[in-house]
This record gives sequence, structure tokens and C-alpha cells, in this order.
Amino acid sequence: MVTLKDFMDMALELANLKTTPADSAIHIEGKDIRRVLFCLDVGVPELLLAKKLDYDAVIAHHPIGDSAIVAFHEVFKRHIQQLGKAGVPREEAESAVRKKLLKLEVSNHMRSYRQTIDIAKLLKVPCMNIHTPLDEVGRRIMSNRVNGITETNVTLDDVVRTLQGLPEFQRAVTKIKIRVGSSSSLAGKTVVSHGAGTNGGYEIARTYFKYGVNTVIYIHIDPMDLSRLKKENLGNLIVTGHVASDSVGINPFIKKLERMGIRVTRLGIIEA
Repeated sequence: MVTLKDFMDMALELANLKTTPADSAIHIEGKDIRRVLFCLDVGVPELLLAKKLDYDAVIAHHPIGDSAIVAFHEVFKRHIQQLGKAGVPREEAESAVRKKLLKLEVSNHMRSYRQTIDIAKLLKVPCMNIHTPLDEVGRRIMSNRVNGITETNVTLDDVVRTLQGLPEFQRAVTKIKIRVGSSSSLAGKTVVSHGAGTNGGYEIARTYFKYGVNTVIYIHIDPMDLSRLKKENLGNLIVTGHVASDSVGINPFIKKLERMGIRVTRLGIIEA
């Protein structure tokens, strides 16, 4: 019988992770899972829908509650590893992460983290969320696309066009945006900064630029952080779009479930 633990183990294997990240969790275990409602976000309406339509379980991408919300900031530290791989010294990487890490910890500490889980228990709807493992899958897919460009003098337009080859971006309402730089700007050394809870904002992009990265790719960015990066103009920034980018990492997992005979209904996810 297939359980939600089996699903989590599959996601970890797909992402090449050994342990479940802090922002992912099985909230109510289920067994003999055959029909799944897979949502980008899950609240009470989605739980009621799953109950009414007799789904065996609900899977969310973003955290639903409990430790996946309260300890969410822990996965933001993954930016330290990613910065290090790009050549940023450990001390500088930790410094770049520190400010937003504190902000995330403080803001999530005051959130309501229990109600959705309690309602799922009352409805007896098995549920879980898988965040960082699937974002890591998406990061690798996008990185491989960008690193696979063979042309010389690669421009930002070349990078956008290559990413646009992924079906999730083709079908998205949002378009990939060059937020800092122009279509003819040389891309140079390029990093996909994703799979660490949320985007690194101004501090992490600036640190990449300081240590030789010419182009940073985020899936979304705060307008204030974008304004600062535009003003300083230290490097290029491409923003791919939240829903489409999350879908890039979610779809390989869903396809794996479907190959097992699990019937999956997507909500809020762009199908590949």
C-alpha cells in the first residue's frame, strides 16, 4: 500500500536529498493512496474539495502549517551552499543570508500555523507538503538548460529563449522578464538561485555580483529589492515567474506518481 511517507521518500530521492527539509512535512499520514489532489497552495477550501470529491490525500507545494511554517527559515540557509559553489567565501555567504534569515524567522514565528492542519484532522483528509525537494528539482532543470547553451557571447535574450523552451514557461500567463540589464547584455557567469525557501533578495544577488557572477536568475523578487539592484546596476537579473518555475520542479514528481498508477489532479500548477 502506498503511503505519504513513500511520496516524501520519492521526492527526496528525486532531489538527491538525504533528509526532509524543514519546510516540508507529512501532516496527516495516509495509506493506500490512489487519487491525489496536488495543489500549489492548500487551505480549507482545498481540503473541503478533496473531501467532497473523495480524494485519498492532498499534497501541497508550499507549507501548510506546523514546523513547515515555523521552521521555514532554516531552508533559507541553503543559499549559503549555493553561494559557496559560485565561489563566495563562507563568511561572506553567511553575512549575505543573515538579514533576511532573521526577517523570515520573526515573521513566521507570529503566523497561525495550526488551523489548517486541525481542520484536515477533523475532515480526516491525509495531507502533506513538499517544498524544497521539488524546488531543488526545478533549480537543476533550469540550471542544466542555462549551462547547456553552447553559443559564444551568450546574451540575456539567449538565456531567456533557452528557458522559454520548457513547456511550463511556454504555457504560463507570466513571461520571463529581464529585470536588470537588456536583451543584448552578455550573460557571462550565470547562476539559478532557487531551492532555498525563497529568493535571496538584494543581499544575495549583490554578493553573487561581487564575486564574479554576472547574471542571477530568481523566480520572483520583492519590488524594493529590485529597485536597489537596478539603482546599483552591478549585474544582470532575470526573473522567471513563481508559478511556472515551481511547476518545473513539481511536474517530474507528478509524472513519477502517475507512472505508479496514482491519479493526480493539479490545482494551480502548470502542466508540462
